[in-house]
Amino acid sequence: MAGIAWWNREMPINTDTVSAIRALADRADRADGVAPFSEATRLALPQAEPDQAPDGTPIAHLTFDPTEHLLAAGIVLPDGSTELVVDPQHRRNGLGAELLTRILDQRPDAHVWAHGDLPGSEQLASGAGLRRVRTLLELARPVDAEPRLVDPAVPQGFTLTTFDQGRDAEDWLALNATAFVNHPEQGRMTMADLQQRIAEPWFDPAGLLLLRDDEGRLAASHWTKIEPADLGEGEVYVVAVDPAYQGHGLGRFITAAGLAHLRSKGVHRITLYVEGDNEPALATYRGLGFAPAAVDGQYAR
Repeated sequence: MAGIAWWNREMPINTDTVSAIRALADRADRADGVAPFSEATRLALPQAEPDQAPDGTPIAHLTFDPTEHLLAAGIVLPDGSTELVVDPQHRRNGLGAELLTRILDQRPDAHVWAHGDLPGSEQLASGAGLRRVRTLLELARPVDAEPRLVDPAVPQGFTLTTFDQGRDAEDWLALNATAFVNHPEQGRMTMADLQQRIAEPWFDPAGLLLLRDDEGRLAASHWTKIEPADLGEGEVYVVAVDPAYQGHGLGRFITAAGLAHLRSKGVHRITLYVEGDNEPALATYRGLGFAPAAVDGQYAR
């Protein structure tokens, strides 16, 4: 490991440590063109603890040089979802392999994300005895592409509204849990998770569309997202349809309604994420003009 001396230690995860981790992630984002941490990991950072911590706590595995400059970080969420980042100026020195080994020694069940499937990610994973177990696709389309984005007609017997926290939070969580009962992350969202996202600067209640039937039951929703740092891009954040209403075209309607909302906000490009093996959803999004833009891979033993 020529050219660098490095060491590991348990550092208190305070605001300075969190800032250092975020700065490291930003450096990697600028170098790679893809963020190393998901939204869930970024939101979990303030609750993270050093290598040894109680169950249910996000764990931060950190590698510093002797001047306590952060060189690498691995964040393990309570469910084992794991993301790593190495300073772009200190790669190919074995830091990533050492960090991954340390994480797997503590969490053999870790599921490690490689965002953007960058060169070297698969090599690092296979070197640790991991195989790809999941593929997440990012799809995108220009707003002005075909087919045109238009406001769809609300289905008969249903009413389209926007989110009101006091009225709709519990109903939305129930719908989300039902719609994503088999999803490894989305279906476990709690009220605390929802409140955390509502507190984010990008949250706009007008961008969370709700479709209720004539008895007031929440049948479908489309949560859209526009980051303040990039007002030209919108995201299909979460589309949920109650399984009891599937087969009635509500998924296509609520998706189209959210796309029309994003168009009305003046974005130029719309993105979304979908599981690589979800053929029905992929077919729907292809029909709406979306095409592959990036790939995330998840690796595990």
